[in-house]
Amino acid sequence: MSHGLSPARLARIDAHWRDRYVDQGKLAGTLTLVARRGEIAHLGVVGHADIARHTPIKDDTIFRIYSMTKPLTSVAMMMLVEEGAAALDDPVEKYIPAWKNIGVFSAGAPGRWQTTPTARPMQVIDLLRHTSGLTYGFQDRTPVDAAYRRGHVGVAGSKLSLTGMVEAMATIPLEFSPGAAWNYSNATDVLGYLVGVISGRPFEDFLRDRVIKPLGMIDTDFYVPSDKTARFAACYALGPNGALGVQDDPTKSPYLSLPPYISGGGGLVSTAADYWAFCRMMLNGGTLNDVRLLSRKTVDLMTANHLPGGQDLTQLSISLFSEATMAGVGFGLGFAVTLDPARTLLAGSAGEYYWGGAASTAFWIDPAEDLIVIFMTQFMPSNHYPLRRELRTLVYSAFDD
Repeated sequence: MSHGLSPARLARIDAHWRDRYVDQGKLAGTLTLVARRGEIAHLGVVGHADIARHTPIKDDTIFRIYSMTKPLTSVAMMMLVEEGAAALDDPVEKYIPAWKNIGVFSAGAPGRWQTTPTARPMQVIDLLRHTSGLTYGFQDRTPVDAAYRRGHVGVAGSKLSLTGMVEAMATIPLEFSPGAAWNYSNATDVLGYLVGVISGRPFEDFLRDRVIKPLGMIDTDFYVPSDKTARFAACYALGPNGALGVQDDPTKSPYLSLPPYISGGGGLVSTAADYWAFCRMMLNGGTLNDVRLLSRKTVDLMTANHLPGGQDLTQLSISLFSEATMAGVGFGLGFAVTLDPARTLLAGSAGEYYWGGAASTAFWIDPAEDLIVIFMTQFMPSNHYPLRRELRTLVYSAFDD
């Protein structure tokens, strides 16, 4: 066992998903990949990718990864930073001049906003670490996010292009002055727009040519082509009667064609194998199979805590929802970062970094233990079941060295 993990204890993972979720009708199916010291220690599949069509989950099933898109977009931006084309302290208005006079909400509604000036300009780093003052419409907390919903700003399936989203945002105030708080938001979609502006080419082309293709991520894209639709999973949610129902049918899904809105914050589909390639690149210090995307020092910078004052999410967040809210967790440049495992009340390591997606997918990378874990399923919303907490316990309970 060069990977130092107990096979018998790893087998508990699939049994747990089967007994407590799939057989109970709570999830359609799961895929779990656990790799340590460069070796896949466990690759387990349980249940179905599509219940109605009796399609089992397989190693090459294609999943909607939603916000697990964010780390790839963040890497794309940091590649441009490495090339000297941008800097973390660049004001965002340098690339989006229409944002120069955006103020902070104090009162009012669309057409009659009352605002106060920001304490400082929004910077590129604010977009990467979610301290920009932007929001998501689904936060449903203030008149600002209500304006996002009304304008269909940054919504999957929106008819607005990236440019249209940025133009719409110019008419809506910020939730708070940049750097003053943490709020999960469309900031990474804006990063995608910036990648396009700075590189001089469409964001989706830059991401494919500079990140996805060099890593050999052959099934990762913003849509599922016709020759791969048989591998595309259905997405589920609980219906009004509490039973599992189809949220997005893979034969009718908007993911079957390239959308008008290319979301760097949540638009990709992928496979476990593809995402493992991305995670290996990060764990290897920015390189994979003789292809270097980032330097080791840039990866170190991205996976450090960048929340002002060294705070964690519970101290700085005003977000009603994000893919991580635990004590002892900070935020880097595109990833949540574990600062103090004891405060999370979960086994793990300081320096782990991770994120998840709206359909309950998740991944984490633990450099201290040379560990990568990827979890795929298709169930919305991601905070309904404690899947990620249970998976962390199951994986770290399997250590045998």
